[in-house]
Amino acid sequence: MGTDMTAVLPLISFMAEASSVEEVWGHATGFYRTLGFARANYGFTRFLYHRNVGDPDDAIFLTTGDADYERFYFQNGFYARTPVYRWAVSNVGACTWKWVKDAYDAGQLTPEEMDAVRQNAAKGIVAGVSVSFPEASTRSKGALGLIADPGIGPDQVEAIWEARRDEIMAVAHLMHLKIITLPQPAAKRSLTERQRQALEWVADGKTTQDVAMLMEVSAAMVEKHLRLAREALQVETTTQAVAKASLLNLIFQRVTKAPMVGKS
Repeated sequence: MGTDMTAVLPLISFMAEASSVEEVWGHATGFYRTLGFARANYGFTRFLYHRNVGDPDDAIFLTTGDADYERFYFQNGFYARTPVYRWAVSNVGACTWKWVKDAYDAGQLTPEEMDAVRQNAAKGIVAGVSVSFPEASTRSKGALGLIADPGIGPDQVEAIWEARRDEIMAVAHLMHLKIITLPQPAAKRSLTERQRQALEWVADGKTTQDVAMLMEVSAAMVEKHLRLAREALQVETTTQAVAKASLLNLIFQRVTKAPMVGKS
């Protein structure tokens, strides 16, 4: 069966107009669910060093799995022990997981990867698709894993991939490109409205006194906002805070919530 891209055009429009990471993720995973991939994992970092994603709090990790699976896969670092993670970090493009089964059967994986394959199999994870996105920065890396539903084996995934490859990739690329432009959904990196404003004025080259006048607060209050912003972002200098907040899309974003009352 040939690919009918017109079927995903409304979805692409919805994703392009989404205003949050959660909304984009919901649209994309809803589509993949219809193809037999109800379980999906996505990760993105701007702080890649070799195979290390850096501080996990600076990365985006999304999954359709429950809280237990999220802890197992992301927080405990299981993802980094899988052969598909090694493939994603070293490649750009997409592949089904048939090569994993073949490499496992041939004993061509590392002991750690062999163990990861067995642990996945115990959870019913035996087939799927990986997408490794092209990045403009050598420090950035994003990847998507689509896990085949129970009962769908490697051969069936091959057939789905052959028939729906273009749709799968179009949705994946737009999802990724949209997510990396939106504020990162990480509670430990959140900034208050006043911290965000102070960083934005500093980014525009304003001095502390300038920012105090613009925000109609004291210079000491500006320093407090900047100090708390540095703590939230876990950096030492305000320059680093501006750079990191920019990378994480936490400043210069459209604000849709109601205006603030008061200037504390």
